[in-house]
Amino acid sequence: MSTEWAKQLQLANSLTILKTQEKKVVLGAADTFRAAAVDQLTIWSERVGVDIIKKEMGSDPASVAFDSVNSAIARQADVLIIDTAGRLHNKIHLMDELNKIKRVIQKVIPNAPHEVLLVLDGSTGQNALEQAKQFTQTTDVSSLAITKLDGTAKGGVVLAIAHQFKIPVKYIGVGEQMQDLQIFNKYEFVDSLFRLK
Repeated sequence: MSTEWAKQLQLANSLTILKTQEKKVVLGAADTFRAAAVDQLTIWSERVGVDIIKKEMGSDPASVAFDSVNSAIARQADVLIIDTAGRLHNKIHLMDELNKIKRVIQKVIPNAPHEVLLVLDGSTGQNALEQAKQFTQTTDVSSLAITKLDGTAKGGVVLAIAHQFKIPVKYIGVGEQMQDLQIFNKYEFVDSLFRLK
């Protein structure tokens, strides 16, 4: 499961859960760098039945985020989810973009964002640890989703990140299907680390 695909699945799962809770949701498509990102989010928003705020590819992501916040307020939404571009921790301009998005959102809602979910590739080992370090220095990460825990990666990085940064793991990706993105269960996870086959 790619990190981008896991991010999309997580978003779709969140939208579905919120809709079943009868929450009014607005989705902001601020990943304006990846060619298919807005199209994929549009499909998910139509499937689930939520409003989407989007602009053309190459638009300023912070502008999309700002419009999304204002639209969510105008529509009296209960929840706004803003999808941002995947980024590597060593791409300073993309990391700076996160700060810009946060500043723009806070012009409208001073204590926002209320949750920042960081999606990491569990098969990258120490690189995931470095990514977590850089992201936590750039923004307030409130929870994690770790992908690719279905292959040879046993996910020891999950323990290292959770311990070092004190960030809870909410979800894990163990395959390519929607049901393969699971709520993280620490007891099952630890058991799987030590289970002999």
